[in-house]
Amino acid sequence: MNGYDVGGDEAGEMEELVEMALCWQRHHHNCYLRIFETILILLEDGVNLLTIIKGTCTYRRSRNYDFVANYLPPSKSEFKQALSGNGWLRNYTGPVMWSTMEDGKIVRGLSGVPSEGPVLLVGYHMLTGLDIIPLIEQFLLEKKILVRGIAHPTLFSHLVESKGKDFSLVDILRLYGALPVSASNLFKLFKTKSHVLLYPGGAREAFHRKGEEYKLFWPDQQEFVRMAARFGATIVPFGVVGEDDIAELVLDYDDLTRIPNIGDKIRRDNEKYKDLNIRAGISGEVANQNLHIPVILPKIPGRFYYLFGKPIPTKGRREMLKDRTNARKLYLHIKSEVENSMAYLMKKRKEDPYRSIVDRTLYRVHHAPMDQVPSFEP
Repeated sequence: MNGYDVGGDEAGEMEELVEMALCWQRHHHNCYLRIFETILILLEDGVNLLTIIKGTCTYRRSRNYDFVANYLPPSKSEFKQALSGNGWLRNYTGPVMWSTMEDGKIVRGLSGVPSEGPVLLVGYHMLTGLDIIPLIEQFLLEKKILVRGIAHPTLFSHLVESKGKDFSLVDILRLYGALPVSASNLFKLFKTKSHVLLYPGGAREAFHRKGEEYKLFWPDQQEFVRMAARFGATIVPFGVVGEDDIAELVLDYDDLTRIPNIGDKIRRDNEKYKDLNIRAGISGEVANQNLHIPVILPKIPGRFYYLFGKPIPTKGRREMLKDRTNARKLYLHIKSEVENSMAYLMKKRKEDPYRSIVDRTLYRVHHAPMDQVPSFEP
């Protein structure tokens, strides 16, 4: 929908048009509403109609959209635009990534992560998923690999659709390859030898409560291990820390649900999401997938640290991993490696002379770009 700079009666007419469009959207599940500030959307420098079409997955090669077969990756110009738009996040968090070579040596960068797929990256989900954007960007910059993120199905429903923007965060996630978590999608990604990003803790980990930083909420099932073994995928466990350095969780789910009206709205919204609960029928805390927007206060930021562990090959282990006992042993080993990576990073970041944004900024002024600021010695 085209937008106008209007006032008076024209503004009222515009509100009426938007309400009609929202009504249409509610009754047509393949309808997406985007509002622009100009009627010349094909001529406006800040608007890329093709990017919006890709972000909403509204192009078609077949009757039904296939998130693997029909996916169109971002172009070079789209990636450059994303890098420019996310520059503040990189400067704010100063992400530094480490990986582990086959001999166990830890090196800066992603050289320890195999370039040949299929590869499954399995890790910890920081608060609200703040770790995803730097990770995806770094793989594209350093290895020219687009990592496909397995995400909560709600992100692909009209329940989180933007009602007043021409392009939303959800559109960006879809543009950069995010797709709903499902066994069939994971099967297709492995079959096409993709690099896949999986957070077993899901929404419970991303929307954790106060005092639960760096605590894993993984299910008992180890199905991704058996699926990886079926295709001989390499599993790379990784840890990431830094959320406690950049933000303070002020109101979590428990706090918000105790507030009149707000708590009622959160419960109503999650009632709408119940059909999309991928953990329905699972016991334990990980089944608590209640979605909400926590209240967060920014801090004078520290830094994001990532450590990708030693690659775990499953090629040639398909028969062994058919046995649930063996699969569970490997699953627990992967979980342990993620926890060990985070423990290592929390200890070593104390040795980083550029953990503070102040020190990083001063270094950048006198020496090198922000992404080349040194860190601790492994």
